[in-house]
Amino acid sequence: MTDTLAKLNNLKFDNQHPSEGDCRSELLRGLKQKQKFINAKFFYDAKGSELFDEITRLDEYYPTRTEMAILQDNSEEIADYCGKNCVLIEPGSGTSEKIRLLLNALQPKCYVPLDISAEFLFEAATTLVREYPWLQVHAICADFVHNWKLPNSLPSGKRLIFYPGSTIGNLEPEKAVAQLERLSGWMEDTGGALIGVDLHKCEKRLHAAYNDSRGVTADFNLNVLSHINRLLDAEFDPEAFTHHAFYNKEDCRVEMHLVSDTTQSVKCQNDIVHFTAGETIHTENSYKYTLESFADMAMRAGLK
Repeated sequence: MTDTLAKLNNLKFDNQHPSEGDCRSELLRGLKQKQKFINAKFFYDAKGSELFDEITRLDEYYPTRTEMAILQDNSEEIADYCGKNCVLIEPGSGTSEKIRLLLNALQPKCYVPLDISAEFLFEAATTLVREYPWLQVHAICADFVHNWKLPNSLPSGKRLIFYPGSTIGNLEPEKAVAQLERLSGWMEDTGGALIGVDLHKCEKRLHAAYNDSRGVTADFNLNVLSHINRLLDAEFDPEAFTHHAFYNKEDCRVEMHLVSDTTQSVKCQNDIVHFTAGETIHTENSYKYTLESFADMAMRAGLK
């Protein structure tokens, strides 16, 4: 990593990843709840990030190609609204694929991708600066929902938050409002945000998007157990769990769970987590909005 940075003078890398101790405490708290849960951010080790990138290319998974078509078809109009020469910040940047559709139109002073997987983020940022040698990139590895800070070395100017992919849909409504308030703080007085959300649609289409025929989403969901095995020195057997995703009509969200196939006890560091057959770990929500419900949420966060 150091050798690569030395050769690429338009790339900076700032590792603010939370400590392993913080991650372990958070995971154990979730696994000790009555409804066991794992924060969706733990999907994204290097393998999980690769699997999610594969998900975005599946026939059943409509959000990515739909959003990319919107960005591609409207890049100049988006640039007119958002303004050029901004400091462009993308939380949850992944492969930085979508921002490529806007870079030439926006011509930002600096692009700041944020992601929680250091290895994956560095690889993505390195690829990007080689494709766009004129672009200054300051990559930050961090849990962007919690404690981290924008570096003082960023250039001055209008800040534009690029938050695509309905990533905000992973948060429960009150936490989504808090996240929008947090984004507002990054924007300062002159900035703005370009946010992608997934609208309500028929349940059959939603079910197919999260239960694809090739089983990639199932592999992505199950991979989180391999990740927390490393983080917690745990002994989860992914083959003892089954992927389960469904649409919760009452809460207007798709839920993903891992179902324990048997009654089992799993060692996690110096602790034991017990499961009954059929008990689940709740791994992800994906809330769906109407234009009115999202506008109301943004207004509650003080945005307009």
